[in-house]
Parts: sequence; structure tokens; C-alpha cells
Amino acid sequence: MDEALRSNRELWNAWTRIHVASAFYDVESFRNGEHPIRVADYERDEVGSVEGKTLLHLQSHFGLDTLSWARLGATVTGVDFSDDAIAAARDLATELGIPATFVRSDLYELPEVLDQQFDIVYTSCGVLGWLPDVEKWGKVAAHFVRPGGFLYLTEIHPVANVFENEGVEPGELRLE
Repeated sequence: MDEALRSNRELWNAWTRIHVASAFYDVESFRNGEHPIRVADYERDEVGSVEGKTLLHLQSHFGLDTLSWARLGATVTGVDFSDDAIAAARDLATELGIPATFVRSDLYELPEVLDQQFDIVYTSCGVLGWLPDVEKWGKVAAHFVRPGGFLYLTEIHPVANVFENEGVEPGELRLE
């Protein structure tokens, strides 16, 4: 593993521990059913019913979106390259009794690890900016789409990440 990938994995392992405990992700309200679905309304509208469908979630982090799709009726597989994220996702699925498969793999090596195609290949905001090769990512994603299935990608423009989120007034934009 090259140094850049090793450093990025270590960063995401550390962030996983922070994110699982953070108010931003609010895992407790997911656990207790107060906020049982973490995918956005527009995503559910655009993807449509997932009841009885298979869904692969690329770059699933610690699984809140993946488990949300399972709660909506999909048979889910989440993939992430962070050891800690996959461990946290598996623990949460087990704790909540939500059937889900979580695979620890570098995205680019996933075709060598996972031998399956899916009705829906899904990824959410904040993943593309971390990739060293978006074209290769697209080929990997396409590899897992079953004939008649589709890739669903929602993303935020990376420039949005330059604005401060904390301690700003409504309508105020402050570069960070």
C-alpha cells in the first residue's frame, strides 16, 4: 500500500471514531428510531422503491445510509476501505438486527473481492473529491450494475467545503 493511501485510511479510521460519537451523525437517534432513515427525501424520490432490490453502497463509511436503505426494504452491501468504519457498520447492523453485508476493500480492488451485480449502485455526497482516479471509479461502479439496474450518484460541489459551517449567521458566507 502506498503512503498516500495508508495515510488516508488512517485518517478515515480516526474520523470514524469521531463521527460515530458526533452530534452531526447522531447515531443515537438512528438507534432509537427517532430518525431511522438517513438518506435524503430527494434521494428516495429519485431512486424510487428499493423494496426487494439489491443495493451496493460504495464508500459507505460506517453504514448509516446503507442501513437506512435496508430499513426501506433493500438487500444491502456497504463497502469502505476504513477498517474502523466497516467494524462500526457491522456492529451497528448487528445491534439493531438489520440484515446487511459490509465489505472492507479498497474501491479500485473491489471487483477482485466482490463477485455480484446489483439493481442499484449508490453513493452519496462527499465521496468523489477523495478519489485519485474518478474515471477508474466510474468503471468500478459500472462493473457492479446489473443489466437493467442503475448507478445513483449524488454529490456536493467541492467548493462548498471552503465555507465555515459553525458560528455563522443565516446568509453569511465565510471562507475557511
